[in-house]
Amino acid sequence: MNRTSIDSAGAGTGNIRSYTIGFTLSVVLTVIPFALVMHGTLSRPATIFAIFAAAIVQILVHLYYFLHMDASSRARWNVLALLFAVLIMVLIIGGTIWIMVNLNYRLS
Repeated sequence: MNRTSIDSAGAGTGNIRSYTIGFTLSVVLTVIPFALVMHGTLSRPATIFAIFAAAIVQILVHLYYFLHMDASSRARWNVLALLFAVLIMVLIIGGTIWIMVNLNYRLS
């Protein structure tokens, strides 16, 4: 059984090959920003951009290889739930930052 299968609830199950690929990519995407910061080869804005880019790619790697979220019809509900969770997090974090900036402005 080499292929990834999906159970009746829409949750994917992987095999050792997909988990190994995901783990390897995760380690590489963790080492790259660490090396950029330690060696200081890029400018500060370029380093920050590279860290955020590696973080976004690592999120996508985790979603695909570990959570098995793809474009299949059974996984769409999981993707929809994930998007709703991201929306709620953006609202909470954005609202918190907005309130803190507003309070900083009013107290200064």
